[in-house]
Amino acid sequence: MMLVFAISDKGGTGRSVTGTNIVYRRALQGNDVCYLDFDFGSPTVGAIFNVGSADRGTDLGGLHSYLLNKAPEPHRIDVWTESDREGLRAKPAGAGRLVFLPGDVGGGEFPIKPDVVGRCVRLFTRLREEFDLCLVDLSAGRSYAAHMVLAATAQPELAATPFRWLVFHRWTRQHIIAAAGLVYGPRGLLEVGVERGHERSALTDRIRFVRTAVVEPDAPELSPLRPTQLAWLGDCNRELQELARKHRVGRTVMLGKVPLDPVLQWREQLISDEDVWATQIANARTVEAFDELAKKIVDDSAWEGL
Repeated sequence: MMLVFAISDKGGTGRSVTGTNIVYRRALQGNDVCYLDFDFGSPTVGAIFNVGSADRGTDLGGLHSYLLNKAPEPHRIDVWTESDREGLRAKPAGAGRLVFLPGDVGGGEFPIKPDVVGRCVRLFTRLREEFDLCLVDLSAGRSYAAHMVLAATAQPELAATPFRWLVFHRWTRQHIIAAAGLVYGPRGLLEVGVERGHERSALTDRIRFVRTAVVEPDAPELSPLRPTQLAWLGDCNRELQELARKHRVGRTVMLGKVPLDPVLQWREQLISDEDVWATQIANARTVEAFDELAKKIVDDSAWEGL
C-alpha cells in the first residue's frame, strides 16, 4: 500500500479536486483506493464525490471523532454505491474499490498528542491491509494535521509502509513562493519532519510538486488572443519557470501539472470519460493529466527520474 499526503500552503489550489480525480482514475485502473479527508476545519470533499450526506462532513463519527477517541472506527462511504451522481453509481468493469472517509460536521483543528498520533498510526496500519493506495487530503498550510501525519509516518509501525507527499500550487508568483515556503521554509515540512524523527534527505526525496490550473501559451483555447497578448503570456510563463527554479519548485521536482479546465473552474467534480467524449464539457487533456498523475504517484521509476 502507498500512502500519499496532499497538501498546499494556500487555499484554492485545486488540491482536493485534483486528489479526488487521482484516486478516481487509480480506481478505474483497477486499484483499491481510499480517500481520507484530513482537512478537519473544512471537510467538504464529499461534495466533489457528489455524496450529499457528507458534503460538509458526517455526523456519524468521522475521522475527527475517531482520532479524538470519540468513535471506535471512522465512518466509511463507498462512492460507487452512495454517490448521488448517476454516472458514479455503477462500478465499471475492472475497476477497484473507491472508498471515502469523511471528516466531521462542525469539526476543527486540534492539538496533536501522542494518543492521537497512535490512533492515526493504527488507522494507516489497518488501511494498509485493504487498499493499494490511500490519499490523505490535509488542511492548507502548516496545520496540526500535517504535523500529525509527519509524526505518524516516523513511527516504527509504519516503517515498512511507503509514503509520498504531493504539494499543490497554482501557476502564479504567489503560489510558487508559498509552496516553496511550505516545504523549505521555517516550520515547513522538512524542518518539522526532522523534528518528528525523519531523515531530511529521505523526506526530501518523498516530496514532489503538482502545478494546477496551468495555462500553456500554445493552448488551442488561447488562439483568439491577439499576438501581443500571446507574447505577453509567453514572457509571463518564462518568468514563472525561472522563479520556480530559483525556489526549488521547478521541473526537476515536479511530478505533473493539470491544465486549466472550464469545468473545474465552475464546478469542482470528478471528470468522467463521459464528460469528455459524450457531453464534451471537459477537455481530454485534463483527463490525460489525471491519468498520468495516478500512474506516477505509485511508479518508483517516475520519482527516481526526477
